[in-house]
Amino acid sequence: MASLFTDDLRLAHVLADDADALSMERYKALDLHVSTKPDLTPVSDADESTEFAMRRTLGRARPRDAFHGEEQGSSGRGPRRWVVDPIDGTKNYIRGVPVWATLIGLMVDDEVVVGCVSAPALGRRWWASKDGDAWTGRSLTSAKQCHVSDIDDIADASFCYASLTSWDDIGRSEGFLALARRCWRTRAYGDFWSYMLLAEGAVDITAEPELALHDMAALDVIVREAGGRFTGLDGRPGPLGRNALATNGRLHDAAMAFLGHFPDDADHDSEGDPTSGNVHDIGGRRRPVGSD
Repeated sequence: MASLFTDDLRLAHVLADDADALSMERYKALDLHVSTKPDLTPVSDADESTEFAMRRTLGRARPRDAFHGEEQGSSGRGPRRWVVDPIDGTKNYIRGVPVWATLIGLMVDDEVVVGCVSAPALGRRWWASKDGDAWTGRSLTSAKQCHVSDIDDIADASFCYASLTSWDDIGRSEGFLALARRCWRTRAYGDFWSYMLLAEGAVDITAEPELALHDMAALDVIVREAGGRFTGLDGRPGPLGRNALATNGRLHDAAMAFLGHFPDDADHDSEGDPTSGNVHDIGGRRRPVGSD
């Protein structure tokens, strides 16, 4: 599990420990304060206090590193940047649904090299560092390695997503539904959990059409170190786009045939048809090449 970023990974766990204590203290609190941000998404006092605490700790432990958080924005400059979502799944958090987590990533230039996802209400944590594999467990010393599945046929795949309506917003709802119909199973676990289940091999494909860097950074390295692929819907690796497609690797191109879009989509006659191109027509239903 040793890598060049072992010390940073240990620090990520310290940050996660502190975040867990703060977020759990406010979870289901009767006096939890919730407001609406300019983008019309909710934010609680727990989001804000948890991010502030991590920013303060990193300011002492890594004063030369930059910081980007969902609630308080960016500070500092340099090649090393910590990317934090204090509570991924705030809507779940404020309703008492236990599927939420603190996401902590470290980027060097444009590459995520450390990721830690801590879901204290579920009693789960996942982490990875570059060339250090992906792990899940209670602590660094009590963990098991994560591996993606070896499913190589869309018809046998489990597909996770967060919502249906967001696919309408990018004009890909038909492709989303076509992929869902071809898969063996679909479930809307949503948010970070879909990606962690993928890293563990429990699901095979997950995708979201509207995301920000803080939603994806920690997830990216965990999926990759577990053996999977993490790209935008345009196929570019990493979390720097505005959306994500993560798979076990074997199914990535097939899923991209349904969900992918590219910068020059508008120039194609097939715009809006996610199954045009690399597909076979089988029994009146479109199926990606490579899924047999």
